[in-house]
Amino acid sequence: MLRIQLSPEAREELVTTFKTTTDRRVRDRRQAILMKADKRSQTAIANDLHVERRTVYNWLTTYLTGGLEALHITWGPGKSAFIPTRLAPTIQEWVKKGPAGCGLNRANWTYAELAEYLYKHEGIWVSTSTMRNVCRRHHIRPYRPTYRFLRADPDKKQAAKAEIVTLKKKPQRGNLSSSARTKRDSL
Repeated sequence: MLRIQLSPEAREELVTTFKTTTDRRVRDRRQAILMKADKRSQTAIANDLHVERRTVYNWLTTYLTGGLEALHITWGPGKSAFIPTRLAPTIQEWVKKGPAGCGLNRANWTYAELAEYLYKHEGIWVSTSTMRNVCRRHHIRPYRPTYRFLRADPDKKQAAKAEIVTLKKKPQRGNLSSSARTKRDSL
C-alpha cells in the first residue's frame, strides 16, 4: 500500500498546478496525488477520475520516485517517416519533368498519382495524405502553374474576346427569336 505525505509547500505547488493547468491529463495526475495524500484508496481515486486502478498506481509510484517533475507528460518520438528524406529531390525531379516526362499519359500530377508512381519505382506505398504532407514539408507543388489569360498574346486575347461576344449573341435553346421560331415551325 502506497502512502504519500505532502509537505505544505509540496501541497501548495500541487494545488497551484492543478488549478492553473489547462491540460486535463496533468490535472488528473496532480489530483490523484492530492487525493492519495488525503488517504483516499486507489480504487476510489480511479473511479473518481475515470481511469484504471493501475494507471493511478503508476502515477503514484512515479511521483514517489521522481517527484512532481516526473509527472510531466512526455511524448514519444512517433513513427518514422514513410518516405525517406533522401527521396525528396527525386520526387521534385518527377514533378519538374511532369507526368509526360516520366512516361505517363497525364497533364498534371496529383498526390495520389505521385504516391502510385513512388510505389511503382521505389516500392514504398504511402497514402495520398502522406504524399501531400511530404510535398508540403519539402515545398513541392505537384500541379504545374496554369496558363494565365493576362499574359496572353494580345492578338489571341482580342480574338478570344471577339469569340466570347459572338457566343453570347447566340440565342439560348429555350429563347428563340420570332424569326427563328417561324423557321423552326416551317421544318
